[in-house]
Amino acid sequence: MSAKNIVILSLLVGIGAVLHAVVPGIFLSMKPDMMLTMMFLGIILFPDKQSVLLLGIVTGLISGITTTFPGGLIPNIIDKPVTAFIFFILLLAIKKFHFSIISISILTALGTIISGIIFLSSAYFIVGLPGAFTALFAAVVLPAALVNTIVMLILYPIAISIFKRTKLAEQTK
Repeated sequence: MSAKNIVILSLLVGIGAVLHAVVPGIFLSMKPDMMLTMMFLGIILFPDKQSVLLLGIVTGLISGITTTFPGGLIPNIIDKPVTAFIFFILLLAIKKFHFSIISISILTALGTIISGIIFLSSAYFIVGLPGAFTALFAAVVLPAALVNTIVMLILYPIAISIFKRTKLAEQTK
């Protein structure tokens, strides 16, 4: 992994951290995880195992540190690397068939839902949930999936355009 890639991934994580820190909790101290969008964008731009592992671990730590969910550090540390690799596997599968902004958007929504299920499940077993699983899923995870999808619809074309113009990455479809 080159220093250039690490810097770009760090910028994405930094932007995600700021978004994650400023978005308020919306239901029982849970909030939509905007870091997921940045993690997914980093995986799309740098689809290799090292980048996915780095993004998953760093995103999990920073999400855990900035979470408003009581005891959310460990569930975030579990959730993000697992979600990162599931997203990576799904991305590789999609690239073989049809790779477009629509498929990226659907993958972002699906990745957010997977992340929400993993987070809520691990939080349930480790620290407990402040409400019913289904209520938290409906009130936080589904709106987060919608917001993350909309953000990805906006950010992905911009990122690809910047990468093509500056030749920052070999891979940009």
